[in-house]
Amino acid sequence: AGFTFLWPEIDSVQTKVPEGTEQLRRTFRQQKRVQGDSALERIQAAARAVDSAAAEAGAATTKSPGVTRVEIEQPWRVSDMLWTGGLGALGILGQGVTVLFLTIFLLYEDDSFKRKLVAQMESQNSKRITIRILNDIATQIGRFIWVQALTSLAVAVATWLVLWYIGIAEPLVWGVLAGILNIVPYFGPLIVTAGLAIVGFLQFGTIEMAALVAGVALAITTIEGMFLTPHLLSRAASLNHVAIFVAIAFWSWAWGVSGMLLAVPMLMVIKAVCDHVEGLKGIGRFVGQ
Repeated sequence: AGFTFLWPEIDSVQTKVPEGTEQLRRTFRQQKRVQGDSALERIQAAARAVDSAAAEAGAATTKSPGVTRVEIEQPWRVSDMLWTGGLGALGILGQGVTVLFLTIFLLYEDDSFKRKLVAQMESQNSKRITIRILNDIATQIGRFIWVQALTSLAVAVATWLVLWYIGIAEPLVWGVLAGILNIVPYFGPLIVTAGLAIVGFLQFGTIEMAALVAGVALAITTIEGMFLTPHLLSRAASLNHVAIFVAIAFWSWAWGVSGMLLAVPMLMVIKAVCDHVEGLKGIGRFVGQ
């Protein structure tokens, strides 16, 4: 229903993409004629000069008479980046489908795995501790999902209202996109900010308006990511801010985007286990509030 409601604005955005690309190309060409080589091109030229000097100093090459060395340089193209990003998005979509089927099968099994795990415990005390741990994990993960949903909804609504006030076309689509990408820590807000900067420049034609639109989007996600979400997560899961940040930093380094999404839930699981196991309660207190 939501997709059907948003389809006119989504179709409008898709229609404007080729026009915006052509407008950006004309703008870059005009700036190059007026200002000469851009800073990026000068940096690339300097890098090529350094590479050439290093190659000449590193090893002497034997030149054959009448043979000219030819070096082919492939220019950096946005289409290559989009193609790579599209393949990555398809990979994430495939993983999402796998997770969806796994979730359906787990729901179909109901509590059978939980009962089998509890049955393996030898004493009644061990069984009670295991049940308590599993219940705590379920409660904290449920709170985490609610926090993610509510903060993403807040980002979507705030972005939509601010873009509508500024006068950006199709603000609802960009608001929904900001809310969805807000699930991905750090990279999601950066993608939205960069996209809205381009949209602001294409619509208003000035660097100032592009900076204003990007700055507003970045401010919304910064307030949410730096203050609102850590505060709510710390209250919902009784985790301290340092533990949350370290978990996200480590698992994003280890597993990339998947690690970012799973860092806090895995930390919740570890704390729930440590809180009920003798000898590990110190770790639970260390990562807790």
